[in-house]
Parts: sequence; structure tokens; C-alpha cells
Amino acid sequence: MATLEVMRPGALTLVQDTGRLGVARQGLSQGGAADMHAYCWANYLLGNPMDCAQLEITVGQASFRAHADIECALTGAEMQASLDGEPVDSWATFVMRKGQTLQLGYARSGLRAYLAIQGGIDVPRILDSRATVIRNQIGGVQGRALALGDQLPIRPSLIRHRPRYVPSRFIPDYDSPAELHLLMSSQWDLFPPDARNQFFDNHYHVLPESDRMGCRLEGNAILGGPAGIVSEGIALGAVQIPPNGQPIVLLNDRQTLGGYPKLGCVARIDLPRLAQARPGKDIRFLRGDLVSLRKAWQRFSHFFGLPY
Repeated sequence: MATLEVMRPGALTLVQDTGRLGVARQGLSQGGAADMHAYCWANYLLGNPMDCAQLEITVGQASFRAHADIECALTGAEMQASLDGEPVDSWATFVMRKGQTLQLGYARSGLRAYLAIQGGIDVPRILDSRATVIRNQIGGVQGRALALGDQLPIRPSLIRHRPRYVPSRFIPDYDSPAELHLLMSSQWDLFPPDARNQFFDNHYHVLPESDRMGCRLEGNAILGGPAGIVSEGIALGAVQIPPNGQPIVLLNDRQTLGGYPKLGCVARIDLPRLAQARPGKDIRFLRGDLVSLRKAWQRFSHFFGLPY
């Protein structure tokens, strides 16, 4: 089998797919692509099943060499990609010939790029997923970030003559303000009304300490809620309020249990925008309508063939 060689791994490059679902009872995080919008479009452009593993490249500064002719797609953050020095379009397919090197620069817009290969990256499945979760040391390549010299198993592609592109209306503007819809939880009423109103009036900023476990925000503190609750399961997108009052939005690699109170959950259809939010990005929250947001996620899932 041919390989894709890691020439430069960048700050954090991981093998990801749709995630390892149904494993929380074993104390494992789900993992999976943080930005499902960019991930799904990359597989869609190549005609891949949605569980075909890709590379999630955070910040950029990575490069890869092909050891076979392969068709690829690059979506997500703009990283000034080039193939042997020639520019490569994002949100489109392109061909890497045997011996060519794809180079990604520093992310100018957004935070995470997704590199898909026709047929996917053929690392072993563990618990029905190839997703890397570093905190569990599972999936991908030995449960870790990619390193210089790693050889990723791939299959030579059936090369098409014409590239395919994502329609412009589906390409996000990562520089625009990020507005996230909140679906209130059962603990919403445990916070005083002025704290709840302040949450929606606030402008938050993404902190550099954010990672795939959670996006840490900074703004006017949300105070007056309970100091803690009995530990319970944590949903993707849950907004925890720790004692300092600064919200944390829990993401793909979150812990399975937590004892901080939660105002609610960010709508799943909005999480890709948060996944692309760089440190310092301005974040605002809006009150979400469950029915309309559920329909939006169902339309997205139906188009790409994802389970609801």
C-alpha cells in the first residue's frame, strides 16, 4: 500500500473521522473532526463515505509528500496551500502526483484545515473509529499527534480530469463575527435572571488556552449560579460556568463527566464556527429555538448522509 509521508507535522495534525460514538460509558471521549462542515465537504468533493478519515491541521505550517498519485480535497482554514510551489485552491479537489509535496503555511483565516484523500487514510479502526483522541491515547497513529516521518497508509486514486469545487455560498467567512445559538439546559433556572441576561449581552473572546477539549472564553463573569452540581454526563457543546464565571464550551475531546453547572448547549449546527475561532475571536451568544435548529442539523445530516 502507498503512503502519505509527514514532512512537517505543524503545531497539531491529527487523523480524524466522524468520531467514536457510544463510548462515554467506557470513560472515552468521542473525538472526531471539530469542524464537521469543512470535514464533510472535503469527503463529499471526493465521493468518499463520510467516515473516511482525514487530516485535521491546526494553525498550519505543515507539509506532506505523496508516494502515489492521489486525488485530494482541502477545506477549512485558509493556509496558502501550495503543491511543489504552485498555489492550490481551498474548498476544491486537486491531484498530488507521486513525489510531490503539499505545503501549508500559517492559517490566515480560521484555525483548522481538513485534508481528505480519495478512499481515506487507512489507519486501523479502534472501537469503530479512526479518530485520534490524545487524552485517551487512542486512534489515528498510536493515539498521538502526527510527527515528522510518519507514513500514513493510502490507496492510489482514480484521477478525474476536472476538479470539483464547493459552491461559494457554502464557504464560511471565518473573519465575520461568530454568533452561536444557545439551547438552555435544565440548570438554566439555577442562575439569577441578571446573570442569564448578561450572558447574552456579553462579548466574549476566545482564550489561547482553548483546545479540542473545550473553548475557553473571557468576558464579564457570570456569577450567582450554583458552585457545583453532582457530576453528570456532558453533551457536545455544553456551556459550563466554573467558579470564576468565565464560560467553557465543551468540544469533541471533552471529559465524559463534569460537576460544573451548565447554562445550556451550543446548537450543533453552530459548532463548526466555534471550531474555527482563533484566540482573541469575538463570540456572542443568541437564544436558540430548538425546533428550527434541529431542522437545520437534520438538513445538514441528510445532505451528507450522517446519522442525526
